[in-house]
Formats: sequence, C-alpha cells, structure tokens
Amino acid sequence: MASLFKKKTVDDIIKEQNRELRGTQRAITRDRAALEKQEKQLELEIKKMAKTGNKEACKVLAKQLVQLRKQKNRTYAVSSKVTSMSTQTKVMNSQMKMAGAMSTTAKTMQAVNKKMDPQKTLQTMQNFQKENMKMEMTEEMINDTLDDIFDASDDEEESQDIVNQVLDEIGIEISGKMAKAPSAARGLPSASTSKATTISDEEIERQLKALGVD
Repeated sequence: MASLFKKKTVDDIIKEQNRELRGTQRAITRDRAALEKQEKQLELEIKKMAKTGNKEACKVLAKQLVQLRKQKNRTYAVSSKVTSMSTQTKVMNSQMKMAGAMSTTAKTMQAVNKKMDPQKTLQTMQNFQKENMKMEMTEEMINDTLDDIFDASDDEEESQDIVNQVLDEIGIEISGKMAKAPSAARGLPSASTSKATTISDEEIERQLKALGVD
C-alpha cells in the first residue's frame, strides 16, 4: 500500500514514458501492416475492374488507393517522430545522470579541499624530497666505496697475473724451487737455487728489476 503513495523518481517517469512510446510504436506497425494488406486488395480490385472494362469503378478504387498510400506514408512519419522522442528522452536522462555525477564529484572535491592543508601537504612533500635525496647520496657513497674496493682487488689480481706470466716466461716458479728469488735479488743466492736452473743470476736480477722487484 505504501508503494502506491511513493513519489516517482525521474527514472520511473522516463521508464513509463519509454514503455508508452514502445507501445505506440507497436501500434503504428500494426496499423501499417493493415494498410499494406488493404493496399494489395485494392490493387487486385482495380485490376479486376479494368479487365471487365468498368472505368468508373477503377477511378473510385484508384482514389481510395491514393488516400490509403498517403495514410501509410503518414505512419512512417509518425513512427520516425516516436523514435526521435524516445532517443531524445534517453539523451536527456543521460545528461541528467551526468549532471548528478558532476554534482557529487564537486561536493566530494569541496569536502577534500576543506580537509586538506596546503601548507602541511607542501611541507610533507618537501620532507619526502629531502629524505629521498639523503638516501640517494648515501647509496651513491656506498656504491663508490664498494667500487673502489672491487677495483683495487681487480687491479691487484691483474698485476699479480702479469707478474706470474712474466716469471713463468723466464722459467721462475713462484710456488716451486724459485720461491726464494727475491732473496737472490738481494745478492744472497742459495746453492740449491743455482743448481735448479740454468738461467744466470745476472739474468734473474735483470728481469726482477724490470718488474720493479728490488
């Protein structure tokens, strides 16, 4: 019972109107189909009267046919008008919904603007930017330090590889019997070292000096 006294909304009114327009469109379609049926019957009657030579009957039936065709053409115009009204109603409904959405959005933006403190927001953004810059600088310093450590280690390994290669070429084994080669460079060659290689002490000393080993 309460639903009978419920106030209709815009959507309810538009739905009712659309139902009425659809009903009108169906009625127009039925009327047109009936007129087309009558049109065919009149055409047959005219042909029949023409065969019998009844000119007066042909004229009367022809006038009726003209009127009937005009009436059928009017149904197309009315149908087009109904379709236009239905489309216009849908467009108006869409515009109203869009306006409602814009109104809701505007209210939301107003509420947000009231709650938002521009100075506080700006300060927060500045603090974030400052702390972010500190973090980036710290990360950069750590990366530079790690790069220096790894670069130094690589240089040392590369230098040692070169020394090993040169010593290997001149027949000196770092881990073998010639491990005491630096002491030989200081003028204190051992007897076992002299027997272990055919290279002269002068040649060894010259090679070591070339490598910067004193």
